[in-house]
Amino acid sequence: MFGKIVYTLLLGRLVTCNLIFKPQDVLLEIDDIVQFEVLFTSEGKNEILQLYTSQKNIVEILNENVTLSKGDRKILHIKGENSGHVIILGNLTKRPDVNTEEAIVRASVGKSSVWIILSDITGWLYFAAWSFSFYPQIYENWRRKSVVGLNFDFLALNCLGFFLYSAFNIGLYAVKPIKQSFHDRYPYSVNPVQINDIVFSLHALVAVIATLVQCFIYERENQKVSIATKILFGLFLGFLGISIVLACTSVIQPIDFLYHCSYVKLSITFIKYIPQAYMNFRRKSTVGWSIGNIFLDLIGGILSMLQMIINSYNFDDWESIFGDFTKFGLGMFSVLFDLFFMFQHYVLYKRVQVLD
Repeated sequence: MFGKIVYTLLLGRLVTCNLIFKPQDVLLEIDDIVQFEVLFTSEGKNEILQLYTSQKNIVEILNENVTLSKGDRKILHIKGENSGHVIILGNLTKRPDVNTEEAIVRASVGKSSVWIILSDITGWLYFAAWSFSFYPQIYENWRRKSVVGLNFDFLALNCLGFFLYSAFNIGLYAVKPIKQSFHDRYPYSVNPVQINDIVFSLHALVAVIATLVQCFIYERENQKVSIATKILFGLFLGFLGISIVLACTSVIQPIDFLYHCSYVKLSITFIKYIPQAYMNFRRKSTVGWSIGNIFLDLIGGILSMLQMIINSYNFDDWESIFGDFTKFGLGMFSVLFDLFFMFQHYVLYKRVQVLD
């Protein structure tokens, strides 16, 4: 039954009539009742509205036998039954000509608003921690008038990573053809990129570029980007070059190129800390590598994973962590490296000083 509405959605793209639900995203607690508006702009009279849910026992639709005529605006109510996420879709009996593309409500039912508020607070805290984590290194370089101890491979990889992350965010959020491609490919999903993602990625890119500028101004001794990292850059850029050619020749869609950018960014996140950790080991010192950066990055990583756990518990959605472990795994990976850097700084090389 639920699959029938998918056919109606695809057919509905060919016509101009509309059945619209507003708002299309609602948040409620168990036993809460929320409303959404139904707008019908097609020709017709006493058309029967049918509603479908992607999962049973998450919400209860309280309105029955709803009929619509042209110009109608009716209020429907749903009640939260159990925690979880559900999609509500609508169509009209015997009216496959009506565009039901916007007849969708994504409902999230949480156990308690306390967890929702706690999740929001946690989200803002890790956003702030990660945003400010770039400044201790910039200050450390300025204070010492030296970048000796800061690994250039780490810096170069970080710059490429945040450039690609910014491109992905801006493309998916602001470029209309790409947004439409996302909607066509995932008609029931919310765009994962929000304005705060763009602000963070651009801010991070500017901060990394500022650190790069310091490398040309301050003392750096004989430090330079390693051959291994140059080869890695060549592989990444070669992969993206092929991808953009395929996108320009319509072999793949532009949105696929952006996803390829995100894959490179994920790869960089896995490997970017290794050169700095090895450099600290080789020098037997962490002088020049700001521990403040590590503290803030550690706090941000822990809070990021905590928010995912809170949301998974509140919405009974553990699949979001264990079904797609990438985001949670990346956060855990970063936290483990931060702990390793702290071990280097406070235990292994605590008494070691390097003359700058």
